[in-house]
Amino acid sequence: MLVVPLQINGKDVTTSKTIDVTNPSTSSVIHKASSAGIPEALAAVEAAEAAFPAWSDLPANQRRDIFLKAADILERRMEEVGKWQEEEAGATTFYSTGFDAPNAVNQLRDVAGKISGIEGTVPSLQDPKRGALVMKEPYGVILGVSPWNATYTLGFRSVTFAIAAGNTAVFKASETAPRSLGVIGTVFREAGLPDGVLNVIQTAPEDAAAVTKALIEHPTVKKINFTGSTAVGRQIAKLAGENLKPVLMELGGKAPAIVLADADLALAASMCALGAFMHSGQICMSTERVIVDKSISKEFAEQMKSAIEAMFPSSGAPLVLVSGVGVKKNKALLKDAKSKGAEILYGDINAEEAAPERMRPVVVKGVKKEMDLYYTESFGPTVSLIEVENEDEAIKIANDTEYGLASSVFTKDLARGFRVAKRIESGAVHINSMTVHDEAALPHGGVKGSGWGRFGAPGLDEWVKTKTITFLK
Repeated sequence: MLVVPLQINGKDVTTSKTIDVTNPSTSSVIHKASSAGIPEALAAVEAAEAAFPAWSDLPANQRRDIFLKAADILERRMEEVGKWQEEEAGATTFYSTGFDAPNAVNQLRDVAGKISGIEGTVPSLQDPKRGALVMKEPYGVILGVSPWNATYTLGFRSVTFAIAAGNTAVFKASETAPRSLGVIGTVFREAGLPDGVLNVIQTAPEDAAAVTKALIEHPTVKKINFTGSTAVGRQIAKLAGENLKPVLMELGGKAPAIVLADADLALAASMCALGAFMHSGQICMSTERVIVDKSISKEFAEQMKSAIEAMFPSSGAPLVLVSGVGVKKNKALLKDAKSKGAEILYGDINAEEAAPERMRPVVVKGVKKEMDLYYTESFGPTVSLIEVENEDEAIKIANDTEYGLASSVFTKDLARGFRVAKRIESGAVHINSMTVHDEAALPHGGVKGSGWGRFGAPGLDEWVKTKTITFLK
């Protein structure tokens, strides 16, 4: 049986301890993965540390060429790596090779174009005999931690911006999808990235906390980025804070889509259906709450049901979640809501599918604050439809959450859309489009409990530090 290796200092490394990797579509073990302990994790840090001086001094055009070659390699391997994502994460072909992997290819090319744009400044000082330079320099070794649910977009993102800016990296991949996430290392290796610049490890769940702690506490690791749940993000932020290290965090979400009375209902319905149920709702930006003006609620509900049926037909196979835990969580949230007066508008919360990882879309109406579903991120194929009397009430409910990652507004009046967007507490607001949107040209990140810092920030400023040098003329 295949054993997915670690990738340390440009070499494949296997360990005696392994992790079983399961295909959620079949509930069967498809391969194993080597599991890094603290010694392997520290070896990865040491390799990144050793590679940093030469990599940070490499001319920008040579770093750019490696990124462009990596993009070409990933594009050529699209079908192959998409299949691995389907096997490990239960993704559909539409999601893997139609959305996630192409997004990562575009990301690599976009980042390549930013590499030569890192610029300092020459400020004017009070003393005319003194000059100054403000330089931008890479931090050193960056720790990136990425989940399984958008393997290529999130996996590449956790390291590409950092190494483009001249940093080196240790990438801690999710043990759920190690073969898919290992592609990040193999693509860059084939593209000619020097040994040690990027090191890829995965860890058994029972060792994850200790390994992550050792990595964050290592004096060579200068900055951390983490994409994942808010609960784990709090633990990582605490560790980083205790070690006085900066951290970029993109965490959970409870994305609202506001459908105003003048919206194009067919467009809004299709975008809300896709935003809620693409990849089985297992995206941090997935639409969790559709907040609709009461005057058009009935018509919109019918159009949304039709859109769901067209995209995810009840006669077809149910959606696949990465584990049965997600199904149990969603059904518990739905049963709690129904017991407290909510109405199931679409779907059957009691349906039993052929496998515990499978579940069909559910739309629930009348969700109130006393219901667990109102505040809890479902991270599954569940969406709430909430009626409101007016625009102000819609905005109030949209902001009534600890999260603030992504959101949508549907209206035919663009000026009104901008007005509403300015009042929503969210890292991104998409007017007349679904809540799921991420590309390298845009800053991406959240507010409140959805984290801080930005991937895709203008230039590569998130991944460099400033140094002031003054001199007498």
